[in-house]
Amino acid sequence: MPTSTSARPMTPPTVWLARGHYAGPAPEDVLRRHVQQLKDRGVIRDWLELPAAEDAPERVYEARWETGEAVTVRARLSLARGRAGQREWVLAAEAEAVWDPRWPSPVSMFWPDEPDATWDHEAETGAELRFRDVNPLPPDDKELRRVLRDAARSGWSVHFVVHEAMTPDARGRLPLARLLPPGLRHRVVEHRAAPHQLRAVNWALRDSGVQVPRGGAVVLPGAPAPEGYDGDAFAVRSVFLDGSEPAELIEALSRFAASARALPDGAEAVLTALREDWHLLTLEEELARERALVKMYAEALEAMTRSRDLYREAAERAHEALTAYRESAAALPEPPAREQAQEAPAGSPLQQLTRTLERLKVGGRARRPREEQAFGAGHGQNGPGDADGDAPTD
Repeated sequence: MPTSTSARPMTPPTVWLARGHYAGPAPEDVLRRHVQQLKDRGVIRDWLELPAAEDAPERVYEARWETGEAVTVRARLSLARGRAGQREWVLAAEAEAVWDPRWPSPVSMFWPDEPDATWDHEAETGAELRFRDVNPLPPDDKELRRVLRDAARSGWSVHFVVHEAMTPDARGRLPLARLLPPGLRHRVVEHRAAPHQLRAVNWALRDSGVQVPRGGAVVLPGAPAPEGYDGDAFAVRSVFLDGSEPAELIEALSRFAASARALPDGAEAVLTALREDWHLLTLEEELARERALVKMYAEALEAMTRSRDLYREAAERAHEALTAYRESAAALPEPPAREQAQEAPAGSPLQQLTRTLERLKVGGRARRPREEQAFGAGHGQNGPGDADGDAPTD
């Protein structure tokens, strides 16, 4: 079963996300021509291509329109070079209210919704899957498992598998995506399992915790899966491939798309760019942005001024404290000189005897040099001339 993704940021209910790749030539020209036609017809209010160099790895387009309920939608499409020279596109749209699947698809505001258009290739699984067409599962079991494993881990698109209980006629071979609400039509990938592939399909999906009923369909969990996803709750027991509207399947797909899901990998940066790097502003929005910038700069300047004043006040208080300390130190009187000889406190008799002996010893040492000096002066000393033994004369 899919693991919990509670730590990841959740997809806001006002946001619509899609990702694919363009397989035809000159996608920039196709996009510019289509968007300008919609503006001329009043379908969209305005659009903008952000300036970029000719060899830039990515081009960004913005568009703004209103739904039939007067809800403004802002959308941003980035077109980059993908693997094998393909042009990958990522689209993020955000409305001023909770997204209604009955609103026009944001994809149709950038790409022409024509049968021969080549923008509708799914970009996550690496297989040649298309949003607006039926995608038969590969006959090879190994390739079938790979496709379903990648589809069950898809985060940007909604994948579902339909089992053909019997080979359908021409009406049953038409894609079911054409019957979905516009807001789901370009986010859904339809896989078809032939009648004999049911066992192989359910074997490939066993790790995803879902099973395809015979003659029915199931919505794959994706990664991240919706909170509390249960495969049985998104399984449809019967899907009649006779051209009629599969109401139960549409309800399951709509419920899955509206469920709380964490943002897919890479979508957080895309959503941040839509919200914070938006350039297609109305005059009112430009004024509001300038006022917000002025307010932000004023608050920053006020904070800097407050910090400067606090620093200056602290420095002045420190200087005053140092001055007061020096003045108080200069006013203190000189400490009295210590007496060189201090009367020793009376100690024990043993200590007194010890001091007396020390004084006698010191006194004896002092008298001995004086006695020797006196003795020499009274009797004389032999000098170098006395070596011959001459006695002194009277």
